[in-house]
Amino acid sequence: MSKSDIPYKIYLEENEIPTTWYNVRADMKEKPAPLLNPGTLEPLKFEEMQPIFCDELIKQELDDDTRDVPIPDQIQDFYRMYRPSPLIHAEFLEKALDTPAKIFYKFEGSNTSGSHKLNSAIAQAYYAKQQGLKGVTTETGAGQWGTALSMACAFFDIDCKVFMVKVSYEQKPFRREVMRTYGAEVTSSPSMDTEIGRKINAENPGTTGSLGCAISEAVEVAVKSEGYRYVLGSVLNQVLLHQSVIGIETKTACDKYGIKPDIIIGSAGGGSNLGGLISPFMGEKLRGEADYRIIAVEPASCPSFTRGKFAYDFADLGMVCPMAKMYTLGHGFIPSANHAGGLRYHGMSAILSQLYHDGLMEAVAVEQTSVFDAATLFARTEGILPAPESGHAIRAAIDEALKCKESGEEKIIIFGLTGTGYFDMKAYEQYNDKTMTDHIPTDEELAKGLAGIPEVNR
Repeated sequence: MSKSDIPYKIYLEENEIPTTWYNVRADMKEKPAPLLNPGTLEPLKFEEMQPIFCDELIKQELDDDTRDVPIPDQIQDFYRMYRPSPLIHAEFLEKALDTPAKIFYKFEGSNTSGSHKLNSAIAQAYYAKQQGLKGVTTETGAGQWGTALSMACAFFDIDCKVFMVKVSYEQKPFRREVMRTYGAEVTSSPSMDTEIGRKINAENPGTTGSLGCAISEAVEVAVKSEGYRYVLGSVLNQVLLHQSVIGIETKTACDKYGIKPDIIIGSAGGGSNLGGLISPFMGEKLRGEADYRIIAVEPASCPSFTRGKFAYDFADLGMVCPMAKMYTLGHGFIPSANHAGGLRYHGMSAILSQLYHDGLMEAVAVEQTSVFDAATLFARTEGILPAPESGHAIRAAIDEALKCKESGEEKIIIFGLTGTGYFDMKAYEQYNDKTMTDHIPTDEELAKGLAGIPEVNR
């Protein structure tokens, strides 16, 4: 592969936007463990999930066998507003690193939400509309998911109620206002509007919140409000299914120009962008057609993969959601208040957890100051200010490229640039002012969350 043979930005044609989602579970020999009813500890049945999720999304959640799922026409029409997204050759970053490695990134920030989250938000809003619902509830951490869902709900003219983790609600007022501009009702979590929120505030005065807490509030409101259902922006099987458009487009672009990646890297919080990016490549790996080194990158302050336990746990702090078998730090784990880099969820996608458990992918944990070092270098060389979450993948890509510099190997690295960081300037301000610090939980700190993992695993 010669550099001159590859455009700096590889754009696909409109007719190359995927028309089907790829369900990686169809090719997994070891399927993800089923969701459990928290009351009976038995696998959840369709009818038990109906009060929480949309019917069609439940079908997608439970389907381990259908490999290719058709994308409805209305969703394809919406995708055309911002897809296909470019695969970009990071020539300037390569030059700055003086590495023989070739680095590419799939850029998902070319839409108003500024991230990949819109790929699933529009699908979930569509199915809610098709079911005749009045609206949906959700949680959001850094704000990308809430922003994306508010856009999608506005498009289909349904209500959107967002519980935003308190620390992000306060640090990112402009992200909050984008959601409100699109018609969403945004509430700081934990709030005093729900039973669970009031309980958490009473037990943890001054808490900065967590995704597990915000999920509990959103589910409570959905279940108690007629005509509403809860939707989730990561972790669930259905979300990784919708996000597979990222990987399908990446694979199409690679095949078009003869790019054969050696290493594929994605940031990992709950797993939506990583799962979407790697899906078709992992499919080839599972079928024995090709091999890739796949790396999940998580924050050292919230290390689900690298220091968590593979076990059944609650998806939320209030213990009202189904239980999932995943790598988890315990549903009661709340990241340190100094953590500004996103990826704050206590657990990981059941799909990715099973793949990691089976040795089909790796995981690394990186400290947030090193993440912002990498994000800043990327901004200064490639011209895009990355979201802090994306900075984790950039960090690992740089580290792998520097290893190539030491060894002289010309490996091809692809990573996911999940979105832009223009609403994350509070975190960049901390970094630039040198007030940003790192927090790596001690074993004792993690033990508190791990001790709360349910007895079903004992």
